[in-house]
Amino acid sequence: MSVFRSPHNPIIEPTDVKPSRGDFEVIGVFNAGVARFKDEVILLLRVAERPISIHPDVVLAPIYDVARNDIILKGFSKADSEIDFSDPRLITTPAALGALRGTYLTSISHLRLARSADGINFEIEDTPAITPANDYEILGIEDPRISLIDGTYYITYAGVSPLGIVTCLISTKDFRSFRRHGVIFCPDNKDVAFFPRKIGGKYYALHRPVSALFKKHEIWIAESPDLNCWGNHRYLMGVRRGCWDEMKIGASAVPFRIDQGWLEVYHGADRSNRYCLGAVLLDGGRPWEVIARTEKPILQPQTGYECEGFFGNVVFSCGLLCENDKLRIYYGVADTAICYAQIPLEETIESLNL
Repeated sequence: MSVFRSPHNPIIEPTDVKPSRGDFEVIGVFNAGVARFKDEVILLLRVAERPISIHPDVVLAPIYDVARNDIILKGFSKADSEIDFSDPRLITTPAALGALRGTYLTSISHLRLARSADGINFEIEDTPAITPANDYEILGIEDPRISLIDGTYYITYAGVSPLGIVTCLISTKDFRSFRRHGVIFCPDNKDVAFFPRKIGGKYYALHRPVSALFKKHEIWIAESPDLNCWGNHRYLMGVRRGCWDEMKIGASAVPFRIDQGWLEVYHGADRSNRYCLGAVLLDGGRPWEVIARTEKPILQPQTGYECEGFFGNVVFSCGLLCENDKLRIYYGVADTAICYAQIPLEETIESLNL
């Protein structure tokens, strides 16, 4: 597979993003939704911010307070042996210590706009475009995906709270004003990507429900008459034992049409939590049918910036542009920064097990 990584990688780093408030620091900018708007490439960045603690033995957890319409901070002592700080993303406490069922996050994410004429050099807005706003988002909003449907850009993203991880929907026509449509998939469900047009008179979406009992993280497909009400959920594809995608899979980019059907670039993780990207071909008129799938990843962690960071050995995409017979992939690395790569469309198709 001929993968061209931009020599400017990472193209966006935490130091490129202005914190949303003075007592926060940006620790990650990654997993961006991608769209072309007029003559620009739009990235809707996931920006993860961490409170700056002035006490070295105290870890702060940011929480959106709905009543105050503001983010408040809760402190946890590193000296408390009952609290687990082993995962840098989490603070795990005995359930009796608070109302958040024992789990807090060390950072909180919002969505920020970046614009570029050439697709490499981006101007990043100083303030968030979309922030937590309700009970379903009090621990942050994450991983947007953007589908252009009939002149409107539909943005799906994950809302995180003690109620679980839900998928919410927002729409825009100009990336300046946004309309909220609420929760469209109940917990735990994420990695939702809309197909960019109707198929047989219906809208379709890929989604990733999680089975609490069987610990399944696999891809399903659903249909809708209006992009808000989803039903006829069907199992689409699963993990593969002994492969790079043996533990978890989920949709990454928005599916796009090629001559052979719908091509979807998806992510998968192995037993070591190493995240890679692969591709799957779905039937053009019956997108719930899998035609072919790549046996090996089309993009995998190899460089230092992909292997080292806040959560290493991760390449993860929420969006790409298929232009000039190339997959122009914008992808998060190590939950830290954003990179850019190009992969020939023809080689991607040839790698499918047709």
